[in-house]
Amino acid sequence: MQTILGSGGPIADELARELRRNFTSDIRLVSRHPKAVHPDDKLVSADLTDAAATSRAVAGSDIAFLTVGLPMDSALWEAKFPTMMANTIDACAEHGVKLVFFDNTYMYPGTPEPQTESTPFVPNGRKGRVRAQIATMLLEAMGSGRVEAVICRAPEFYGPGSTKSLSNSLVFNRIRDGKRPFVPISAATRRSLIWTPDASRAMALIGNTDDAFGQTWHLPIDRSRPSYSEMIGIAATVLDRRISYTVLPNAVFRLGGRFVPALAEVDELLPRYRGDNIFDTEKFTTRFPDFAVTSAVEGIREIVGGPTVR
Repeated sequence: MQTILGSGGPIADELARELRRNFTSDIRLVSRHPKAVHPDDKLVSADLTDAAATSRAVAGSDIAFLTVGLPMDSALWEAKFPTMMANTIDACAEHGVKLVFFDNTYMYPGTPEPQTESTPFVPNGRKGRVRAQIATMLLEAMGSGRVEAVICRAPEFYGPGSTKSLSNSLVFNRIRDGKRPFVPISAATRRSLIWTPDASRAMALIGNTDDAFGQTWHLPIDRSRPSYSEMIGIAATVLDRRISYTVLPNAVFRLGGRFVPALAEVDELLPRYRGDNIFDTEKFTTRFPDFAVTSAVEGIREIVGGPTVR
């Protein structure tokens, strides 16, 4: 059995589909209010901040995928993520279950230097410190032999459906809805965005590859890394219309953050939009050369609609 802890989001739902397509039909979905992706998925209601509930949710699994997401709220992350990670490590250790952790890059420095699996953790704010803390917890458990685990790390999302990110909400979804897109900080810098279904497919593959464990992996992206200006140009070609955009400077986010808490939560992420964001995926590409990555043209076309671009 393969279990998804934190089911219900776009990453977890696509992960369930990929597991069914290529690896197993014995899938357990765990969240506070789980919903089936396939008719015969096994559903378990559990709060991962409850150690006993987490143990019950993991018991009987061969592999557990930890994909929990929380709203952009620093206090909530500080209160819940470390407990969830500790409980998940304990449960997997107790039941001899392999653990696959879906991680992000908030703990990396917001500089133009290429980010590799060995990039040191230099968080720029509270959420980044939490992500550094829980990744370190798992690395220590892996190093001590307590748990057999692997970390799958992804940069900022873009994707279909309910995918949530600055790029989706400010740029692609607004284009899709016929509105003027807003570009955070700079339209000229290179962006490393991951197509959410690709992230899920790659995580399923890593989780079902024995020799991938005991390591950190950067999940695959379109390595052309187009700028926002170029991505909006792709959307304009797809839709066959001119698309103008507005660049939102730091001051807009900081002023808005005084009145809208969600904007204040974005502040620690803004440095990575000032310069190129180079998320290196050479390790994955070398190990899994046949993995098909969705191109920026393909992904943007699926979000905004329009005919196939030749």
